[in-house]
Amino acid sequence: MPALLKYLLLSITLLVSATANAEQMQKLGDWDVHYIAFPSTFLTSDIASDYAINRSKYLGIINISVLDSDTLKAQAVTMTITARNLLGNIRELDVREIREKNAIYYIAEVPHRNEETYRIKVTISSGNQTQELKFQQKFYVD
Repeated sequence: MPALLKYLLLSITLLVSATANAEQMQKLGDWDVHYIAFPSTFLTSDIASDYAINRSKYLGIINISVLDSDTLKAQAVTMTITARNLLGNIRELDVREIREKNAIYYIAEVPHRNEETYRIKVTISSGNQTQELKFQQKFYVD
């Protein structure tokens, strides 16, 4: 099992015990879109280094994977992510694609302050299909 996938599964397990909606999935068109947001400090320094992810108590990670609803095969897509805080400040996040064997992950880093809430909008496109995922996440400084 790829290292990032192992970590994400461990993170999901840990977070599920801490919050009811740690890992979420929405069916959008022909896709099952899985998403999770968590503090970058949850990553070990080795994993963060392997994937060039910054670790900081002021930085959250958004991880999204898109699967075909029928085959559950990972989908290569184009993705943009914006994060708007409750004051209305909008950040366009840089999205990186990570491929490991049959898995494809889309990772974005979001700077935050303690107890800052973001409304996240993810636009996903492939071929003639475009879907929008929206969710809200509160980040904490640990």
